[in-house]
Formats: sequence, C-alpha cells, structure tokens
Amino acid sequence: MFSVCSSKTAPAEPAAKTVADSAEQELKRSLDRQNSTYAHEVRTQADGTVPAEKALAKLKEGNMRYVEGKPMDRKFDASARAALAEFGQNPVATIVGCADSRCPVEILFDVQPGDIFVLRNAGNTCTHAEGSLVGSVEYSVGHLHTSLVLVLGHTKCGAIVGATSTALSKKEKAQSGETPPASTLDKLLAGLGPVALQAASELPKGATVDEVAAHAIKVNVFHTMEKLLTYSKPLREKVSLGEVVVQGAIYDIVTGKVEFLGECPRQALVLDMETALLPRTVPEAGPVESIAKEQEKDPEPSSSAASAAKAAGA
Repeated sequence: MFSVCSSKTAPAEPAAKTVADSAEQELKRSLDRQNSTYAHEVRTQADGTVPAEKALAKLKEGNMRYVEGKPMDRKFDASARAALAEFGQNPVATIVGCADSRCPVEILFDVQPGDIFVLRNAGNTCTHAEGSLVGSVEYSVGHLHTSLVLVLGHTKCGAIVGATSTALSKKEKAQSGETPPASTLDKLLAGLGPVALQAASELPKGATVDEVAAHAIKVNVFHTMEKLLTYSKPLREKVSLGEVVVQGAIYDIVTGKVEFLGECPRQALVLDMETALLPRTVPEAGPVESIAKEQEKDPEPSSSAASAAKAAGA
C-alpha cells in the first residue's frame, strides 16, 4: 500500500522543478532586459538610430573583445527572435564582406542578430551597377536608416589571389593573341582584373603574384567603395548630405584584428561627379542673341547696338 502511494506522488517533484526552472528563466530574462540598453533585450525598431561615429566605435570595441578572447556574455533565445520578428530590425551598420567561411562577420565584431546588416560575396566586390549588392545597400541606408557602410576585405582572400593570377596571365596571353574561354567564375575574376592590374602598377617591377594579391586586397576595398558610390545616386546623395559614411577595413584572418582604413581616397571626386554630369543651361537671350534679334528687325543696327555687339564679341 505504501509503495502504491509512493508511485503516485513521485511524478509531482519533476513537475514542480519544471515550474521553478521556468520561473527562474523568466526572472533571468527580465533582468537581462533591465540590464540591456535596448528596449527588448536585442536591437529593434523600438530603439533609436545610431550615428556613424558611434556605430564605428561599436564595431571597433567588438573586434577588440574578439581579438582578446573576451566576447560579451549574451544569449540569443526564443524571446530575442520573437522581439526581432515583432518589432523589426534596426541595424547600426551595413557591412559588405567576403563570402569566405573564415570571415564570420557577426563573430569578429562580437555582435548579435539585429545589430548589423551583412552583405557578402566572393571578394567583397562590386563590379556591376545591376545586381543585388547595390540595391541592398540602398535598402539598408534608405529603409533601415543605417548611417555607416563598411566594406570589409580580408587577408589571404582567394578571390583576389585568383583574380590577380588571371589578370596577369591574360596580360601575357593578350600579347601572344590568345583568348581563353570564359566561364562564370572567369567573368567574376575578370571583373576584378582592373584591381589586380592597379595593384601591380603600384608595386616595384618584378613583384610576385602573392605580393600583388596582398596589395590588391586594399586596392579592392577602395575600389568597391568607389563603385558603390558611382553606381548608387541615393547613396551619393546621403554621403554628400552627411547622413551616411562609407568606410573600408581589412580583417586579418590570422590575428583576428580589423584594420580600419577610413574613407575612399577618391570619394570627393566621385561625389563631384553629380555636378559634372548636370546639363549646362543655355540663357534664354544672352547679349549676342539679343543683338541678332535686333538685326533681324533692323538691318542697319544703331550705333549703340553695334557697340554692344563689339563688346559682346559679335
């Protein structure tokens, strides 16, 4: 009889423990929300926008923690996913990075989902105006209101090494009249050809492919920044107004440190492009045109009209 009663009351203990654990977890989540600088523990649209300088500082601090092996103690659970789903994303920065699996962008900046808007492709490159990269950057700065766009290259980039090898090889084959067939990958690498050739021209004659590729990584970061500005009028306008900052950086896959490069050296020239492309307006009636009309009415121009024509160079 005792054993029967014992078997009936035993399951109550795990149930009570489950309730206690659930209450403890809810209390911890509540404390996490109180300690967080965000309204819902993770960054959402309920939080304000972040200026570019503060966003850049956040990335630098996060990378320092990553290098030192002291990442923030955080968790991303169901409540965090629910908050982002319900209240929407509101990232502090847009990162254009390489698809290389050795470059986990959120990890190397020690941030969590909702903090940064990440775009990645092989070689962190922008070789064409048409495509998802330019449109996605415009979406991030326009709809999501990110004020910092960071183009992030990395050391030992396979795409840059391949592009450098292809560009230098094609240069030699072009001299012999050979034109190798192009695959989709070849076209991608060919798009990076100008970057590789520029890098080669900036190094002493006789530089190895590896040396050119190492320098091309930095050249490519600036190239991508320049092309983003060239291809995107909305981005140019926001940068000109001081609403968005475009900067570059290089991630060292060995040390884990990110070197921040600042703005593109040719940014001012690209921003001035908008003014240079504006059509010149022709005056409705300048001095010469006015005189010509008067001459049509009176074949014998007055002395004052003749004097005006002489002054105008007619």
